[in-house]
Amino acid sequence: MLSSSKLTAFVSTTNAGRARAFYRDTLGLRLVSEDNFALQFDCGGTPLRVSIAPDVIPAKYTVLGWGVEDIRATLLALQNAGVRFERFGFMQQDELGIWTAPGGTRVAWFKDQDGNLLSISQHPAAAV
Repeated sequence: MLSSSKLTAFVSTTNAGRARAFYRDTLGLRLVSEDNFALQFDCGGTPLRVSIAPDVIPAKYTVLGWGVEDIRATLLALQNAGVRFERFGFMQQDELGIWTAPGGTRVAWFKDQDGNLLSISQHPAAAV
């Protein structure tokens, strides 16, 4: 029923100015619109709506993730922009905080200013 419908991603913030600075200036997303209810960004053609809420209760799991070509280069660029990557005691992560899944996907996690858990991941190249 919805397979051909366009997806919109959602996350919440308590502070529009702080969210704007993080998603636009730190992550480099294009701000499409802003009103008293939300900021909307473009994420490679997928709308990301950052809803303004009185409270944000961060989930204990990843709520947004980006697939990247080079996780190491992307992680280092984000670190240079001030992003701090998460370390989890229950999984083996390398010196940068990158975890390699059994299938070869590499993942690193970080949080936005409201504590929403975000990720970047690099998937192994498909065998030809």
